[in-house]
Amino acid sequence: MPTAFLPQLIAGEVIHHRTRPAEHRLSYPVFFLRLPLSGVARLPGQGLAVNRFGWVAFDERDHGARDGSPVGPWIRALLARHGVEADGEIELICFPRMLGYAFKPVSFWICYNAAGAVRAVLAEVHNTFGEAHNYLLANDDGTPLRNGQTLVAAKVFHVSPFLEVKGRYTFRFHFGPGRFLARIDYADESGTVLTTSMAGHCAALNRASLRRAALKFPFQALGTVARIHWHALRLWLKAVPYFTKPHPPLKETTR
Repeated sequence: MPTAFLPQLIAGEVIHHRTRPAEHRLSYPVFFLRLPLSGVARLPGQGLAVNRFGWVAFDERDHGARDGSPVGPWIRALLARHGVEADGEIELICFPRMLGYAFKPVSFWICYNAAGAVRAVLAEVHNTFGEAHNYLLANDDGTPLRNGQTLVAAKVFHVSPFLEVKGRYTFRFHFGPGRFLARIDYADESGTVLTTSMAGHCAALNRASLRRAALKFPFQALGTVARIHWHALRLWLKAVPYFTKPHPPLKETTR
């Protein structure tokens, strides 16, 4: 496997900043995984449980078809259906399953061409109602995505009851091997409402780095859900309007 595609552990931070109708900000430290799909079978040798219970684990039933089937064929088939030629490595950047529990608000599939350039990003979004949707981000002319490039997608999937399903997302990424950044801004017809970022510095994924992360964040997955509900209560107390959940989109992926 090329050095650029070794599995990594990313230690960083998640930030949310809402500007209206009431200002609200939260940030918290996290760790997440950067996994080249060609090396999934070797991950147990580096201390990460795969498709089984573990303190820190990667389980294929949390992604893709979510039925436990291999995720590699799933993402390749999805790209082919949408006419995206990405014949190189695919990295999955995701939060791990912790002590058998998983909640993954967003995961990113970074899809490379054979020359090692990023051809597309699939943002796989989950909400707290057990639903999921994918946003496929790629240049229509087939050119690679650049660090910092602005990518836009219409919002079609319900995530927060304090945001309507309308408007658009603006995505920006930094794909470097030493640092990963995903920034997602949500805007309605009046401008930006919410800015979100998920960023961190990359280190080798091995037994020692996983042990350190697990000891520092032993209940990370449960903590994420707890924070969501705590901050929902704070938004409600600030009289931010509440919107009933609509039906999910009929298509699993929008581009």
